[in-house]
Amino acid sequence: MSQNKAPKNNVFYRNQNWHYPKIDRGEGIYLFDVNGKRYIDACSGSAVANIGHGNQEIAAYTAEQMKRIAFTHLSRWTVDTIEECAAKVAEWTPGDLNHVYFVSGGSEATETAIKMARQYFTERDGKETKKWKVISKWHAFHGNTMGALSMTGIPERRRIYEPMLLDFPKAPQFYHYRNPWGCETLEETSIRAAQALESEILKQGAENIAAFITEPVVGAACPGIHPTRIYFEMVREICNRYDVLLIVDEVMAGFGRTGKKFGVDHYGIIPDIITAAKGMSCGYTPMGAAIASQKIFDTIMVEGSGQFIHGHTYAGNPLSCGIAAKVMEILERGHVVENAETQGEYFMEKLHSLYQYPIVGDIRGKGLMIGIEFVKDQKTKEPFEAQQNIKGKFTANCMEEGIVPYPGGGAVDGIHGDHVLIAPPLSITREQIDELFEGLERGIRRTVEEFATR
Repeated sequence: MSQNKAPKNNVFYRNQNWHYPKIDRGEGIYLFDVNGKRYIDACSGSAVANIGHGNQEIAAYTAEQMKRIAFTHLSRWTVDTIEECAAKVAEWTPGDLNHVYFVSGGSEATETAIKMARQYFTERDGKETKKWKVISKWHAFHGNTMGALSMTGIPERRRIYEPMLLDFPKAPQFYHYRNPWGCETLEETSIRAAQALESEILKQGAENIAAFITEPVVGAACPGIHPTRIYFEMVREICNRYDVLLIVDEVMAGFGRTGKKFGVDHYGIIPDIITAAKGMSCGYTPMGAAIASQKIFDTIMVEGSGQFIHGHTYAGNPLSCGIAAKVMEILERGHVVENAETQGEYFMEKLHSLYQYPIVGDIRGKGLMIGIEFVKDQKTKEPFEAQQNIKGKFTANCMEEGIVPYPGGGAVDGIHGDHVLIAPPLSITREQIDELFEGLERGIRRTVEEFATR
């Protein structure tokens, strides 16, 4: 039964059991509610507001671009902002990922990528090709549309829609803290996870597999987990050997979040397709993209039919493309990606002191994409019971302290497991990191004390 905590108005809120404080304005890393309370946006909304809130340069640019041209349809027109944004994205991406199909968000981006992969094989091999399946992983989130949810490996998000989803196979994740192989090092877990992909390809039949999709650093599903370099080196070789396209989902990790332009830059390999969104426009407009290699583009658009059978009304929106290009200009000019690396290293050093609290089981991440996993017992890694709602209580305690984290759960078995993503704006300063850490520690301390009194 619903708790009916949400405001009584005409909005169909996402969760009727949450009370939704009303935000009045944002400024840098801070949000201010209508009562004047200040919060540190410790998750940038959902790893989106990477240059912070209330950027006046973006506001001024948006107003001028709206006056000039706000909308055209990509099936008929091109605009300078679309072309300039694509050129800038191509400067940022590794290798020959130079062709950008713009959409409005992450789910659209991953849907676009798998349709692009399917059409690549139909154009190359003919319409009778059996390559259509996409291998994804458990403990992975790729979006909420039906194709994206078919790839998502979070049982709770899938459960009620299961009859409607595609039969996409899943491989194990590089989740070292709870790896199923008993590996003692992250390197060993990375190798076994890559080998598991090959096993799944052989099980399904390589002739049926169009693509494999993976995050470089995991976001909402199991925040902060990542492999060593050998994982992606092996995966790239496996995909090449079995004629499988490699899609790297950078919706959360891309555009500086991990301290590199793209998360995959940590690993030195070139995917066939990158999906992006979130930090691409830093929340100033809905924006996403599927970014294709020269091979993909040429096979479909040059040597093939010349038509990508796909489209969205706001694909290639000139206003959104202009804003995204301006965001990238600001990221470059302000050395914001480098700041994410520097502040992330400093933040991670401070966070390790939180192991003194018995509910902190694992702290992991890259740059300013950091996960904390909570446990009932640090030695055994036993999770809390789901009904104890540690993630919810921790979130409420943090918000009392003026800190907004991004909670999640179910990573242990689809039901048990509590974790939180910490992903503040990449523009955060060292002093603000200290402020954020102190608030987080108070939130953890309050949560520990709350359970100690029971």
